[in-house]
Amino acid sequence: MRKPTISDLAKAAGVSVTTVSHAFSGRRHVDPQTRERIQRLADQLGYHPSSMARALRSGRSGVIALASSMPFAVAAGPSRLGFLMEIAASAAMSALTRDLALCLIPPHPSAQSYGAASFDGVMLVEPMRDDPLVRHFEQRKTPIVSIGTVPGRPDIPAVDLRSRETADLLLDHLADQGCRQVAALIGASPRTSQIESAEAYGAFAARHAMRPRLILLDEEDAEATAYSQVLDLLRSDGAIEGIFASIDAFATGAIRAAHEAGRAIPGSLRLVTRYDGLRAKLSHPPLTAVDLHLPAVAEKAVGLLLDQIDGCKQAEKADLPELVVRASSQGTEK
Repeated sequence: MRKPTISDLAKAAGVSVTTVSHAFSGRRHVDPQTRERIQRLADQLGYHPSSMARALRSGRSGVIALASSMPFAVAAGPSRLGFLMEIAASAAMSALTRDLALCLIPPHPSAQSYGAASFDGVMLVEPMRDDPLVRHFEQRKTPIVSIGTVPGRPDIPAVDLRSRETADLLLDHLADQGCRQVAALIGASPRTSQIESAEAYGAFAARHAMRPRLILLDEEDAEATAYSQVLDLLRSDGAIEGIFASIDAFATGAIRAAHEAGRAIPGSLRLVTRYDGLRAKLSHPPLTAVDLHLPAVAEKAVGLLLDQIDGCKQAEKADLPELVVRASSQGTEK
């Protein structure tokens, strides 16, 4: 028996070949009942759309990519289940439902190490200002979407992670818990999340007539660097009652420093961080953090990238961040 073709399926469904193609690609609207009938008949006939044929017709590979210039220790962490990996898992599922494959490009110091691999488009996670990844993919004429806006590049379609609102949420929580002197650990890399966190902290300190204690930290060796800096801070300034860490690896280092300095958490020091990942959940004590709704962010980014590939530039905003309060900032340590 010969393999059923798209024409066979279109004839059985009583629709055009174009409608069948759109029903499987998701690129154009197809009446839900019609799409369901087409898919049901495809199962009965044993029809499977040919990704190779579609690629030849469209000139596309059917592959999109996800990349970040953040160091792997920050983007993924020792568990390999961090910020980047959570986005990747959701983006892969979203791509699959659109009959696309997702390629995860591991963080690497040099964009040139990505070689000549060809993608229909790429999603960049929190690029820096003048990020080499942006330059690399623009030179290759690859459509780009950013997860987190790109500093100085409003022309690049992005899903806004609402970093200023996230920082405000965490800082206001520390104030509500009675912290009168708060220090901030913020990444020195010029990413929007760090720039907006620093701005939020500056405004917070001014609003509360607080002497700013802003510590800018390199993302490389993030946990070790934060540990060393916070240990010095706590030993020299006994007035610190709260710490805002814009990166969860900074928070992990700060907790180590607090334990060594004899500062009980949350008894004499309260600590919060931005990303509600495994570091926050498995910390001792568990860290107050923010649910950034990354699965929804990934879904929006994939849709935005497909629009960008089709020549339509738009922008999206992530859902409002949601505070997840844990023992590091509230209650009594056990």
